[in-house]
Amino acid sequence: MAKNIEIERKFLVKDDSYKALAVGKHAIMQGYICREPGKTVRVRISDDKAFLTIKSSKIYAGIARFEWEREIDVEDAKQLMQIAQPAVLEKTRWLVPEVNGLLWEVDEFHGRHAGLVMAEIELENEEQTFDKPAFVGEEVTGDSRYYNANMV
Repeated sequence: MAKNIEIERKFLVKDDSYKALAVGKHAIMQGYICREPGKTVRVRISDDKAFLTIKSSKIYAGIARFEWEREIDVEDAKQLMQIAQPAVLEKTRWLVPEVNGLLWEVDEFHGRHAGLVMAEIELENEEQTFDKPAFVGEEVTGDSRYYNANMV
């Protein structure tokens, strides 16, 4: 895969059977410093690590998009999170391995989005095939209602 390209597909989750299949989970808090059509700047704290991420759909076609992410100091992330307030999401991310070596990330949202659970899988290319586990439901890739940046 080319550097700084994310190819991701998203799905709603039908039940909580993913929890028994998970090999790990992370508590995540994320906020958006910039949320403009086609581009975002996000700060994320995941357990004891923090990241700054810039995403844009303006460079690539289809479901591919530019993604630049770097680990940053947790204290810096906490300060940046104040800029993002009140637009902060909290979720638990469950890590579920797929039969063909891919990893499903299942996000269980908290707060005002409690009850929403989405699964996503990152691919090497847009045509890559993969097996959908039984817990995976309707595909919502490209549906802007399910972009994290639009849910804050």
